[in-house]
Amino acid sequence: MKGPAKQLRGRAARLAQLMPAGNSSAARTPFVLLVVLLLGGGLITLLLLNSSLNEGSFQLSALKKRTTDLTDEEQALQRDVDDYSAPYALERRARELGMVPGGSPAFLDPDGTVKGVPEESEALPSAPPSPLTEATPTVVVPSPAPAPPGAADPSYPSGPAVSPSGSATPPGDVPGTLAGTPAPTTSGR
Repeated sequence: MKGPAKQLRGRAARLAQLMPAGNSSAARTPFVLLVVLLLGGGLITLLLLNSSLNEGSFQLSALKKRTTDLTDEEQALQRDVDDYSAPYALERRARELGMVPGGSPAFLDPDGTVKGVPEESEALPSAPPSPLTEATPTVVVPSPAPAPPGAADPSYPSGPAVSPSGSATPPGDVPGTLAGTPAPTTSGR
């Protein structure tokens, strides 16, 4: 054998010629760079994917909250509709409009005869408010400005006065005065 290394023959010699005989760090450098680039690219891709998933989850949670809010609002509106369409509420509003329950109906036969006795409906006395009805709002009327000299007295009503219950009183029958007696007037003297 010659030299420090043993001479190779045949197939081994041909393979040895293909491999570099010197320092092999130059052959490893591109491989290491390729592995580092693949790992870095994978890491960056994972970070971008993670951030887009987080953004999607934030949008999803915001949409779920909005859906919950809209569902609550829909339920509140449905409760209002149910309250307004309840029989007691319809009756109360009909009475406020001056409607009264109908009397006995009469029917006409095809030959023109009347079956039943028609009756005229009469207004029922107003019932005391039930606990389910709303309170009657208080109306505040501002005091009128002083009238110019020689003008008619604004404290004397010229039309029907309206009482808090909503019924009209004829002129001159103003609450707080004697019936038929005009309200006291003030003169500008």
